[in-house]
Amino acid sequence: MNRRAFLESALAFAAVPAVPSRLSIHTSVEYSMLPKTASISERFQIAKDAGFERIECPTTPDEAEAQKMKDAAAAAGIQIHSVMNMAHWKYPLSSADPAVVEKSLEGARVSLHNAKLWGADTILLVPAVVNAETSYRDAYTRSQENIRKLIPLAEELKVVIAIEEVWNKFLLSPLEFARYVDEFQSPWIRAYFDVGNVVLYGYPQDWIRTLGPRIAKLHIKDFSWRKMVAKWVNLGEGDIDWHAIYSALNDIGYKGTATVELEHGDAAYLKDVCRRLNAILENRLDSGMSKAG
Repeated sequence: MNRRAFLESALAFAAVPAVPSRLSIHTSVEYSMLPKTASISERFQIAKDAGFERIECPTTPDEAEAQKMKDAAAAAGIQIHSVMNMAHWKYPLSSADPAVVEKSLEGARVSLHNAKLWGADTILLVPAVVNAETSYRDAYTRSQENIRKLIPLAEELKVVIAIEEVWNKFLLSPLEFARYVDEFQSPWIRAYFDVGNVVLYGYPQDWIRTLGPRIAKLHIKDFSWRKMVAKWVNLGEGDIDWHAIYSALNDIGYKGTATVELEHGDAAYLKDVCRRLNAILENRLDSGMSKAG
């Protein structure tokens, strides 16, 4: 091959776009993102039609409603993979009041039984809330003590309790988060990592690599803080480096589920969110973009 032919061949090859390698991660949506006016069965069908493979549902104490949700998921052909525990904010496990703690524990028990009914393998749990009444040290020790009370039931039901880092002034570094989880010395306690919750004081890709196999589930959302007003935004419209997220998830070999946690909206909006999530998993979504390719 002469020089000219070689250069033409090389240029032609370079012009062919690389086929993205998709991460082996299931797409999921929060139940709260689905249209509020739709029925239970309609919500599940909307999630399926939008392209999501799975859904995360909230704690549902009403047994009849919980059964309807199970039936609706089966009819739509979408899996409930996780339960968003609902009692841990109002009744934190770090409280000094035994009555408050018991309400929190009971909420978590309902979540665990919901998960068993729905065929979900995980519940999300916010472990503690640090405030003027609860010191960081007390939040740490009390929450661990109380979460340990849930481990026997989690083991019995074969449901993982996944601890999430949130804006609760607690677990403020990936090293501490990893240590907190490890100290339980239980396969039924893992991490629920929220990509968007750490961007104000850390780098999500660093947290992902540090937590590694501890991560049971992912929450995906975007955040903008460089445009005068800090706010949650649609995927690709904020300041998160999605290519770095992709690389970190690829590095640790994460193959679980990624659940989008954004504002609720209609069917068209949900389809667009799902498209953007798929672009993240295919390493095609840039930060500060209004549209995925």
